[in-house]
Order: sequence, then C-alpha cells, then structure tokens
Amino acid sequence: METKTATPKATTYPNTASGITKRITDELVEETHTMLAFALKNGIAIDKEVTTLASSNSFEDLMSLHALLVQNVAPATPKSISYLEELQNNEREKSFFSKLPILRNLILLTLVFLALFIGTGLSPNVNNDSVAKGIMDNQGLNLLLNLAFIASASGLGVLFSMLRNVTIGIKKGTLVPEDSIYYSALIILGIIAGLIISEIIPFNSLNGNNTALFNNVALALIGGFSSDAIFAILQSVVNKLKQIFSTPNS
Repeated sequence: METKTATPKATTYPNTASGITKRITDELVEETHTMLAFALKNGIAIDKEVTTLASSNSFEDLMSLHALLVQNVAPATPKSISYLEELQNNEREKSFFSKLPILRNLILLTLVFLALFIGTGLSPNVNNDSVAKGIMDNQGLNLLLNLAFIASASGLGVLFSMLRNVTIGIKKGTLVPEDSIYYSALIILGIIAGLIISEIIPFNSLNGNNTALFNNVALALIGGFSSDAIFAILQSVVNKLKQIFSTPNS
C-alpha cells in the first residue's frame, strides 16, 4: 500500500515577507519533503543543519532548508524528482518502459535507424567508390541511398548518446518532461552534424577510396554522438567571424 508523507499546513510557517502566498509556502514544504525522501532512499548525505532548520517554524528557515536540500540532491532537482516519482507511482502494473514514453520512443527510433543502416548497406549502390564520390559527384538513386546510409549512421550515433543520457538521468534523478522536446531537436541536429562532418573532413583524399566507407561511417557516428559539441564549435566560429567583420562602435 502506497504511503505518502503528510504535508504540514502552511500556517506552520507564518509569512514574514510581503507577497508570499500560502500556495508558495505549500510548494516549498512539499518540495522539501520530496527532496528529503529522495536523499534518504538513495543514500545521499544530508548536512547537519537540515535537522535544526526542519524543526523551526520560521519561513526564513524553510527557505534556507529548501536551498540546502537543493544543494545536497544536485544534480537532481525537485521537479525531476517529482517527475520520476510520479512515473513510479502511477500505474504500477505497467513496466517502466511503458510508463516512460521518451525511453520507448528512443529505442524504437534506434531500431528504425538500425534497419535503415542495414538495408541501405546491403544495396550494391552503396560501396567504397560511391561513398568516396560524396554528395557533389553522386546523383539519382545512388545519391539517395548513400545519403540515407550516412544519415542512418549519424542517427545511430546521436541515439546512442541520448539513450546513455536518459539512462544516467533516470539513475541520478535528473530527467524532466521537457527533455522530450530537447531530444527531438537533438536528433535532427545530430543527423545534420554527422552528414556535415563526413563530407567536409578529407580522409578519403588522404587514404584513397579503399577506406572511404569505413571513414565516412565512423565520422557520421562521431558527428551524431557529439552533435552538441560540433554545434558549439560552429557557433564559436560564427561568433569569431562576427567580431572580425563587425564595425566597432565609435
């Protein structure tokens, strides 16, 4: 039977600052209990000051207690802890895979990209020579199949990174609902990054066409896996160019 810690009434903490409503006080109390329970369940060390602050009925001490617990449970946050707790408590008969759509969707997308990678790789139009030609020298069906092959490798790279991040997020309690939107954009960014990296780095011209297939797939995987880092590098280059060509204010 599910047990839930009763939340003290907001009147236990009288408002000592103007503009503080009962709703804010109740939320602070609830988040404090949530973080404390999370710390105890996961063996996280809590500062000794928590005991003194928790026994006080001062609103200032409640704020200090909340801030101290936020530091103790970091990188988890009250929002992420509540989200994972809600997933675990709701519909207990379902598996965690069913209750966490982001994990289910990432695994399904990984299977789709894997099938696309294998399917296009089996085509006779995808080989060392066709991959070495790149985007500029390929055309028609050859271009489509080779782009799909490299894009699927990029997708596998970015999904490998995202599945790792989701696993760590579940373990550390840092997963929040907004991650679904962020990961959706990151998939597109990873595919683009993989295509860019596999086309602009001239490994094929140095080693010949014999290793073009391996080089491009490896670069696409790396580009997808480190898409956020590549984006940061490109943004840094753009910022430098802006500084060079911008006219200083007189």
